[in-house]
Amino acid sequence: MHRRPLGIGLIGVGRHGLRYARHILHDLPSVSLKAVCRRNPAQGLDLPGADPVTVYGDARALIEDPAVEAIIVVTPPIFTREICKSAVRARKPLLVEKPLAASAADAEAMVSEAREAGVPLMTAQTLRFDSTIQEMRKRGHLIGRSERLRLTSHIEIKATTPGHADGYGKRGALLEIGVHMLDLVRFLTGEEVQEVRCTMDHQPPTAPETVVSAQLTTVGGTACLLDIARVPEGRVGSAEWIGLQGRLQADWISRRLRWIGNTESQEWEFSPSQTVLATLMAFLEAVEQRRPMPITGEDGLRAVEIAEACYRSAETGGAPILVDRRS
Repeated sequence: MHRRPLGIGLIGVGRHGLRYARHILHDLPSVSLKAVCRRNPAQGLDLPGADPVTVYGDARALIEDPAVEAIIVVTPPIFTREICKSAVRARKPLLVEKPLAASAADAEAMVSEAREAGVPLMTAQTLRFDSTIQEMRKRGHLIGRSERLRLTSHIEIKATTPGHADGYGKRGALLEIGVHMLDLVRFLTGEEVQEVRCTMDHQPPTAPETVVSAQLTTVGGTACLLDIARVPEGRVGSAEWIGLQGRLQADWISRRLRWIGNTESQEWEFSPSQTVLATLMAFLEAVEQRRPMPITGEDGLRAVEIAEACYRSAETGGAPILVDRRS
């Protein structure tokens, strides 16, 4: 029996939101883009194959649209709390782009409300779907007991609209791009972060940070060093994971992975990953098959909690701060 396409509502169609829209329109025949929400609805949705898509200026109106059965949120994180509340009340599953929220308090509220209502909530930590990262995780057994993890993320400075940092609660690189690294610590090691030490070049809310150095310690004893920065040019995305029996070195920009053991080594190269598409597919599969979300709201909450501890540490000049796990 042929099932009609699942109706999707997309809230946020900026640069990143349009990536989601294109995949929904052209790569996912089992779903249908029924509505989008944007600040200026008069702009419509100028994408091939986008007709007829209802364009709203109010997220609540989109959520209440009976044609919308699942919701994707690609907005600045200061807006996700209220959007999530409305979606939960409407009993509609939702996928929220990272970071889940601009603060741990908001993220906790979102997770608690969705859990209590039994509404599926997924965090779009898209880097988890990168082929190099996935293969690094699969081969983690090659290094033996985890001891150290170094993660580097340098991304080009981009032109932003005035007030861009306001959408992140006046926070910068750590919450906007570094949240991927905070999530990777848990994803790769399988361990919760217990303590952080962090320094930044600027202190929000005075100014958003652009350079971050953080030391994280997991409950299993893995010492993690994170180097996060906005740079003029020269994107870097790399990881080195060291254990008792060797190390794994990954570069997800060039899509290479190398294992160095005590007496041998091996290298692999991978094809480019469409991480947004993979994220969408995983979310929709979980919705349609009524399975648990592959990246939960709790996963998103954990990353924001670690970020929160990093900001508190930076305020004290890099003093050790315990991560406050809220739920």
